[in-house]
Amino acid sequence: MDSPTATLALDPQVCEQARLSRDPRFDGLFFTAVRSTGIYCRPVCPAPTPKRENVAYFGTAAAAEAAGFRPCLRCRPELSPEDGAWRRGDAVLARALKLIEAGALAEQPLAALAERVHIGERHLRRLFVERLGASPIGVHGTRRLLFAKQLLTETRLPVTEIALAAGFRSLRRFNDAFRAAYRMAPRDLRRQAQADVPGETLTLRLAYRPPYDFAAMLAFLGARALPGAEVVDAGHYLRAIGPADAPGWLRVGAWGGEEHALRLELHGASPATLLPLAQRVRRMFDLDADPQAIAATLGRDARLRPLLRRRPGLRLPSGWDGFEIAVRAILGQQVSVPAARTLASRLAARFGTPLPDGFPHGLRHRFPTPEALAEADLESVGVMRARADAVRGVARALLDGRVDFRPEQTLEEFAARWVALPGIGPWTAQYIALRALGHPDAFPAEDLVLQRAAADDGGRLTAKALRARAEAWRPWRAYAVIHLWREAMATSAKTRGTT
Repeated sequence: MDSPTATLALDPQVCEQARLSRDPRFDGLFFTAVRSTGIYCRPVCPAPTPKRENVAYFGTAAAAEAAGFRPCLRCRPELSPEDGAWRRGDAVLARALKLIEAGALAEQPLAALAERVHIGERHLRRLFVERLGASPIGVHGTRRLLFAKQLLTETRLPVTEIALAAGFRSLRRFNDAFRAAYRMAPRDLRRQAQADVPGETLTLRLAYRPPYDFAAMLAFLGARALPGAEVVDAGHYLRAIGPADAPGWLRVGAWGGEEHALRLELHGASPATLLPLAQRVRRMFDLDADPQAIAATLGRDARLRPLLRRRPGLRLPSGWDGFEIAVRAILGQQVSVPAARTLASRLAARFGTPLPDGFPHGLRHRFPTPEALAEADLESVGVMRARADAVRGVARALLDGRVDFRPEQTLEEFAARWVALPGIGPWTAQYIALRALGHPDAFPAEDLVLQRAAADDGGRLTAKALRARAEAWRPWRAYAVIHLWREAMATSAKTRGTT
C-alpha cells in the first residue's frame, strides 16, 4: 500500500484501499462519509463497509461535519489522532491550528487569531477552507463538540460540567450546538453510553497512529525523572496537577489489548482544565505524529534508514512544563544526564511547592515556578554560579515577557529570543524547542553525542557539517535527533557490557 502521506491529497484509490483494509496507519488522516446514512467514520471503523458509490472522503472531521455528516457512534471519530502534518512546524496553518487548540477562538474573534499569525482574516479563512475543508470557526467548533462527545461516552461527568469542559459558557448553548451538529441531545447520547467510572478518577482514551514505542518513551522520561516531582515506572508516567491549594494527579499508561491508545487517568482535575490537560498529554507523548510521513523523509538517508527500521515507533518525548524543561536544559549543559538529573532533583526539592502529606504515588512536591527561582540561592544546592545566573535570568525573562512558549512563534523566532539571554546558546535554545514545544524540526547541532552518532565513519561531524547534512531531514530533524540519541545510548550500553 502507498504511504499515508499520499492521503494529504486525498487520493481516492489510497483512501479506498485503506478503508477496505481498515489500516490503522491512516487513522485521522482522512474520514469516510457515507451519503446514504449521513454518517462519517474513521478508516478503522468495524461496521460493514458501505458501497463505494455511497462514499465520500474528507481530510478532517471538521470538513465532514461542515458537509452535514454526523460522527459514527461505533468507531467514534473523536478518538482518532490528529493529522500531525497540518499541526506541526512553522507554516501559517500549523501555527493557527496550535492557537485554536490552545483556545484562541474561545475568547477572541477570528481577526485576533489572524493578527497573531500575521496574515489577514480573509486570507486565513480561505487557507482553512482550501486545506482543511472548513473555516477556523468550524474547526474550533468541531473540536469542542467531539471532546464533549468523548466525555459523554467515556465518563459520568454531569452534562453541565461537560459543557464547561468543552468551552461552552452555558448549558443551553451547548445543548443547541450539540443538537444542531449531531441531531440528538447530549443526554440522549449519554443514555446510549456504557461508561461506568467509579470514584473520582476520570479516564480518557488518547489514540495514536501506529507504530508507537511507548516503552521507549517511558525509558527516556524515566532516565530524567525527578524523584518526588514525577514518577516513571515500568508502565506509567505520573505527576501532580491543578492549583496549589487543591492539587490532583494524572497518570498515563498504555490502554491495553489491541487498542492503539494511551490511558489518561485524572484525579482532582476541574472540568475547565480537561481539554487543555488532554492536549498537553498528547503533545508530551507525541500522539499525533505520522510515522510514515516522517520515515518517508528520513529514510532517504543511509545513516538513518536502519535506525527507522529498528525503531519505527520512536516519537518526540516532550516535557510537561516549558519552564521546567528550560531549567533542566541549562543544568544539563556539558554534563551527563544523571548529573543534570541530580541537580534538578535538588533544586525541585528545595524550591518546589510541597504537596500535602500523604499525597499518593510518592509525589511530594511540584517543580518550582519562575517566581520561586527568579531570586533563589541556587548555589546552595550545588548549581555553579554561571548556570545559576542563567536559570535566574530565564525566570525573570519569562516573568517580564522577553521569552515565552506561545504556539504562534516559528522555530527561528523562538530560538532568536532565547539565545539573546545570558547563558543560553544555540544548543540550549534548540533543546528547549524540541522538548518544551515538541517542535518537529528542532535541531541542537552543537550536541557532541549527536555529532558523533550522525557520522558515517565513526568520527565526529562539526556543527556546520551536521546542519548541512540535516537539511535533507527537514521538516523532521527532531525525529532524527531522537533516533541518533537512542542509537548512541544503545551503543554505549553494549560497550559497557563488554568491558
